[in-house]
Amino acid sequence: MTTPADAELLELQLPGVRLQALAWGAPDAPLAVCLHGFPDTPYTWRHLGPRLAADGWRVVAPFTRGYYPSEIPDDRRYDVRALMQDAIDIHTVLGGDDRAVLIGHDWGAVTSNTLARTDKSPYSKIVSIAVPPLEVFDARRSPVQTAGLVGKQLTLSWYMLFHQLPRLPERLLPQLVELYWRRWSPGFDATEDLQHVADAMFRPENRRAAIGYYRALARTGPAMRARSTAETEILYIHGRDDGCMTAGWIDPTQEIPHRQIEVVDGGGHFVQLEQPDEVYRLIRDFLR
Repeated sequence: MTTPADAELLELQLPGVRLQALAWGAPDAPLAVCLHGFPDTPYTWRHLGPRLAADGWRVVAPFTRGYYPSEIPDDRRYDVRALMQDAIDIHTVLGGDDRAVLIGHDWGAVTSNTLARTDKSPYSKIVSIAVPPLEVFDARRSPVQTAGLVGKQLTLSWYMLFHQLPRLPERLLPQLVELYWRRWSPGFDATEDLQHVADAMFRPENRRAAIGYYRALARTGPAMRARSTAETEILYIHGRDDGCMTAGWIDPTQEIPHRQIEVVDGGGHFVQLEQPDEVYRLIRDFLR
C-alpha cells in the first residue's frame, strides 16, 4: 500500500477493531473524519483532504472495518450500528471536541446520515455524498413520478440483491468493481482508484467483508429508519450523472429543516473525484 505524499498513515485502536487511516493537517486542529464507501477507499479523499487541512482541519480518513489494511473485526459485524459506533469511537480516540465534523460517501453517507438522526452523534455538522438522507425521499411527487423513480432505481440497484447470493459476488468482485465504477461515474478514468480498491478489497477475507455490508442490510434498515429528537445539520451533495442513485430523487429547492441539498453538474457517484473543486467549495462554505 502506498500513502499519498502529502498524507500520513495513522493506526486507530478502537474498542472493537483496529483501523488504519490516511491523515492530513495538524494533529491539534479541529477534527474532520471522512468515511469512504463501496467500492472505494480513503484515497477518494485525496483532493478534499489536503484542502481542508490547509483550511485548518485535522482530516482523518480511515479504511473502514474489513478493508485492508484495517482489521477484519472479530464480531464480523458490518451493519450500520457497528459503523456508527466506529465513527463515534474515532472521535473519542482522536480527542475530537464539539467542533468535529463527519463527511461520508456511499456507505460512509449511510453511516453519517443515520448518526445524524440519533442523539449519539459527537459531530457538530455532517456532510453526506451520493446516498441521501431519508428525508430527501419525502418530497411531494405525483404517483406517476414516484412510480417512475422507483422503477428506474430498481434497475440501478440490482447489485444489492445480487450481493445477497452466497460466494458468487466475492468470486466476481474484481469484474463487478470495474463495472460499478464505469456505470456509476460514466466517463471518469478510475485507473488509479481501481488499483487502490484491489489492494483494499481483493484478498478473500476482505471480499467477504466488503460484500458483508450488503448482507447486513436486514439489520441496517431499522437503524436507518429510527429517529430521535436530535437533528445534526447535514449538507447533502449529489452528482447529477450518478449511475447508482438516480438524481431524480434529489430536489435542490426542497426545504427540509437542518438539511442543505446540492446537485453538482458534471459529476457521477464519485463526485468528490470528478468535480473536486465544486465539492470542496460547497463543503468549505458549509463548515464555515
